[in-house]
Amino acid sequence: MGNAGIAQIAECVAINPASPADIIQFCTAKQIDFVIIGPEAPLVAGLADALSNAGITVFGPSAQAAMLEGSKAFTKQICTAINAPTAKSASFHDLAPARAYLQSQGAPIVIKDDGLAAGKGVVVAETMEQALAALDAIFADGNACVLIEEFMAGEEASLFVLCDGETALPFGSAQDHKRAYDGDKGPNTGGMGAYSPAPVLSPEVLQQAMDEIIHPTLAEMNRRGTPYHGVLYAGLMIADGRARLVEYNVRFGDPECQVLMMRLGGQVLDALYACAVGRLGSVRLDWALGAALCVVYAAAGYPGDYDVGDEIKGVSRVSEGEDLQIFHAGTRFEDGVLRSAGGRVLGVTAVGADLAEARARAYGAIEQVDWDGGFYRRDIGSD
Repeated sequence: MGNAGIAQIAECVAINPASPADIIQFCTAKQIDFVIIGPEAPLVAGLADALSNAGITVFGPSAQAAMLEGSKAFTKQICTAINAPTAKSASFHDLAPARAYLQSQGAPIVIKDDGLAAGKGVVVAETMEQALAALDAIFADGNACVLIEEFMAGEEASLFVLCDGETALPFGSAQDHKRAYDGDKGPNTGGMGAYSPAPVLSPEVLQQAMDEIIHPTLAEMNRRGTPYHGVLYAGLMIADGRARLVEYNVRFGDPECQVLMMRLGGQVLDALYACAVGRLGSVRLDWALGAALCVVYAAAGYPGDYDVGDEIKGVSRVSEGEDLQIFHAGTRFEDGVLRSAGGRVLGVTAVGADLAEARARAYGAIEQVDWDGGFYRRDIGSD
């Protein structure tokens, strides 16, 4: 339903994103002819299919293609079919065999909830106790499938590729910071900050990822009769100059989206539209800006329990423009007062000639914000 940030530049509409009929009715009434779907849940539920069937141009994959994020086990099937470099894994529908397999593998190990989990359905367990607890918790929530994967050492990076069913266009890279606290400590979150581009994704590694992971995946999806349209976000683990696939997302991600959009600016719309109508081959991107960095300001206690309704001061003091934006997430205005309304609340994002300049601008801005109930990592983009 929007937030205090977007409410300043747009009309926020009370509409159910889980109801394709409501969205189609709204698009018809407002004569909207191009829709960009942001989050994963409506994609997995088939919103892109419904819009396309209604004759509305849409950026986003079909429900069947969105299973690349909707089911981690499905992605592993694709990886097996194309022999993609990825972690060894096994999937389980019952707790007892899952525990037995876990005991046979040892730690560190990775436990994944097979379904959608808003970016938080992964536990990197350093000990068997942590792994067993994560396994028990996922099955206790009634989840039908759990994936157990080998732990992959290396440096993680995100690769974004636009796909129109035929053409695949690299759309930038980023590095996310998933853990809640400095030094990559604490629980996994939806993301506490990101920067772009990812230095570890060199031209050579990028080419290897495209040749061994992205292009074969798209070819396999075509072979299955479910061509991929939209943005494909590949989470990669880089070690010894080679990339292995961690997972796929079928959307831009948060806060990776913020840094990509700040680097690309207005040309994004043309690129996404060309992708949606099958003319991606004509797109040429201008990466004029050197680097971008986003720092997430979150509510104390996130990703666990946290309070809402805290007053946030100082946002109006920050001078926003082409090189600096404060993106709102969980905020609301209440009697003219800006208040927190979620876990991840603000994404302070800056661009610069290089990463150091972008980082200095972002942290210079976030330090002007006064919020007693919030916290942020102070090491985003640091060595």
